[in-house]
Amino acid sequence: MKKLLVLVLVAAVAAIAWGVFRRSQPPRVNFARVTRQTLVSVLSTNGKAEPFEWREARVETAGLVKEVPVRDGQTVAEGATLAVIDDPSLEAEVRSTDARVAEASANLAALEAGGKPAEIADIENSLARARLDLERERRERDSLQRLAEKHAATAWEAAAAGEKAQQSEAEIAGLEKRRASLVAGTDVDAAAARLKDAVNALALARQRAARGVLRAPGGGVVYETSIRPGAYVKPGDLLAKIGLMDRLRVRVFVDEPELGRVAAGDEVLIAWDGLPGRNWRGKVERKPVSIQALGPRQVGEVVCAIENPGRELAAGANVNAEIRTAAAGNALAIPREALRRDAAGDYVLALAGDHVERRPIETGVSSVAQVQVTKGLADGDAVALPTDNPLKAGDRVTAVAR
Repeated sequence: MKKLLVLVLVAAVAAIAWGVFRRSQPPRVNFARVTRQTLVSVLSTNGKAEPFEWREARVETAGLVKEVPVRDGQTVAEGATLAVIDDPSLEAEVRSTDARVAEASANLAALEAGGKPAEIADIENSLARARLDLERERRERDSLQRLAEKHAATAWEAAAAGEKAQQSEAEIAGLEKRRASLVAGTDVDAAAARLKDAVNALALARQRAARGVLRAPGGGVVYETSIRPGAYVKPGDLLAKIGLMDRLRVRVFVDEPELGRVAAGDEVLIAWDGLPGRNWRGKVERKPVSIQALGPRQVGEVVCAIENPGRELAAGANVNAEIRTAAAGNALAIPREALRRDAAGDYVLALAGDHVERRPIETGVSSVAQVQVTKGLADGDAVALPTDNPLKAGDRVTAVAR
């Protein structure tokens, strides 16, 4: 029993001694060596793709959509039919004005021919009868005059026959004058003017009817088709967009505090969730001139241009973007987590023998994991990484290389 008690006491004393020893030992801290490497500063964000050149096709006349012979993704030439809009009132107007043209043309032709056919025919018939009557009356007059000379007829009978002939001559003269006066120069001019007005009205009606056939304003790929057959549309409604897809413009949304890092000419890498593993490269074309709200963010639209030779990236796609804002070769670099900051500025806790010391530093280019140190450290220096226990300048440590 006494031996057991002694063993317990010895174990307790040993444990206490070990605890006191452990508390007197410096804490184990992970350190990273300063290395030289190439650093690339990348700004990651999102954006939206659109054709570099594009046009809108908009409805010009109200009506029901009769036909839409194109679909999204289809390549069309300039002038190709995109949709047909049915407006019965326009078709009726074309038929009505076409009839007006035909009527006006017939009237002008009749006037240029000397008058209306019915009137001319009536006058010609009357002239024919009058000439026959005149020929008969002249024969009768001449016969009575010969008889009167032989005292076989009276002078009065001969004179009466002569008057009848004169009346027929006057009737013929009147009919000929009437025929000549059927068409005046002003009548022809008026008829020509009416025909011209009718032709202009027909051209205008056909022009309005032609607006019901929407044609491509330029060649390219159709996208964002927004109307379907049977829909009612009105002037100004968007039918579709047509763009050149071999080159795209990407509007990249950069948070306001990060805009200072971006410059025209920076390289950009575009990725799309619709084609995992596929990337498109381009350059920043221009920086924004204004800031706008995008949900809870305040962003500027950085416009980038990328090549899309296979037309794989779809217009309107929401994309992920990485802008390479800066690069530094053979740069002194430390892990980002080793960088500390307080009111005095950036610093690290560098290993100095068996303790750490504060080293103010200046930084340059940074990547996702590394930060360039332009002043304050040298090759081979070791800097402390974060620990579970607070660490301050002057603390003794047991360095552990990472």
